[in-house]
Amino acid sequence: MAYERTLLARIDKENSRSIDGYVRDGGYQAWEKILREKPEPASIAETVKKAGLRGRGGAGFPTGVKWTFIPKDTKGKPIYLVLNADESEPGTFKDRLLIERDPHLVLEGMAIAAYAIGCKRAYIYIRGEFWDGARILNDAIREANEKGYLGENLKGSGVALEIVVHRGAGAYICGEETALLESLEGKRGQPRVKPPFPAVSGAFACPTIVNNVETIACVPLIMNRGAEWFASIGRNEKNTGPKLYCLSGHVNRPGVYEAPMGLPLKELIFGDAFGRGMRDGRKVKAVIPGGASAAMLTPAEIEDCPLDFDGVAAKGSMLGSAAIVVMNEDTCMVRAARNLAKFFAHESCGQCTPCREGCPWLLTVLTRIEAGAGRPEDIALLSAVAKQMNNGMTLCVFADAAVAPVLSTTGKWPDEYAYHVEHRRCLVGARQEAFA
Repeated sequence: MAYERTLLARIDKENSRSIDGYVRDGGYQAWEKILREKPEPASIAETVKKAGLRGRGGAGFPTGVKWTFIPKDTKGKPIYLVLNADESEPGTFKDRLLIERDPHLVLEGMAIAAYAIGCKRAYIYIRGEFWDGARILNDAIREANEKGYLGENLKGSGVALEIVVHRGAGAYICGEETALLESLEGKRGQPRVKPPFPAVSGAFACPTIVNNVETIACVPLIMNRGAEWFASIGRNEKNTGPKLYCLSGHVNRPGVYEAPMGLPLKELIFGDAFGRGMRDGRKVKAVIPGGASAAMLTPAEIEDCPLDFDGVAAKGSMLGSAAIVVMNEDTCMVRAARNLAKFFAHESCGQCTPCREGCPWLLTVLTRIEAGAGRPEDIALLSAVAKQMNNGMTLCVFADAAVAPVLSTTGKWPDEYAYHVEHRRCLVGARQEAFA
């Protein structure tokens, strides 16, 4: 039986952004029912918990459980919901698709989540480069206000909700929720010391829940179709629901694909409904399974790798943002690691010494090796620097992300590093010349 798309069901429809089309397709029904019946907010969180929805932004924390972390007594402080639309992980472009093609699905998910946690003012923190996305969201919010789905005394229920779009300035670190909150407050985007966690003291020192775009987009589906329906999709009870996968690299058909959680990685790459195999008939050499911060996988490791939280973790990597980047046999792994190291060195916020000093050191050593000026001790130096960064002494996991490409390439393709140092040239290039 063919899989029925739900998250992406509307993206190819004409005027999919308009509120009239969304309502015509059954949109805002769940929100209207909540406004009409006014159920206990805790019951909505319980439904999401039963569905098994886990955060789609990278960490995979149970969403319904996260909502319950708001203190019972907020001491008169308002509660905020913040949508993390700072989609900045290299290779990730699923949230942008939802925002630009089906913004009202996102807004309805926010409205339901806001009701569940007692929020009357919510923010969408969107990446600064997403000009179209910010405009589309503002237009959608205006439409929702005009139709009575946002604003004061919604549908005569006494419920109020305002949603505000806040544009960031294009910093990778602001994908980390506390750095995002600092930026939202007008400060430099740097992670906070935890605890306190955002649910206790988040935006403007008030209780705050931060959720990812894809996560929130799942909420109306759960409320409309039921927790049991959502939980029935996926490989097991810990990995449930529909999932969006971003496929890019040396494949015939890159794009965003929806499938049940746990889709085999090989099927995503080679399946006729997905990537349709490698471009130009090349072989797979490496796969990044969850964005730049995930350890790379070898061809042997992708053979039986389900794309869910536990399946990818069992391979020593992580699902992360589900950004799958495929590299063919002509890829130099030293150059690939250097390319990612350059990104991380540029994006480190500089707050923690291991990260501030370690990221440029990784880039310096990798640049030296890739340029043919590497020294025999450089490979050991890379591992030493990486281990000093990956020691739990930083405020966030940025350093862990930065070392993942280095440790996975030095550990799985050591011959390429050794050849670079010994012969002062690329092993892949040498092989290509030999077969020319």
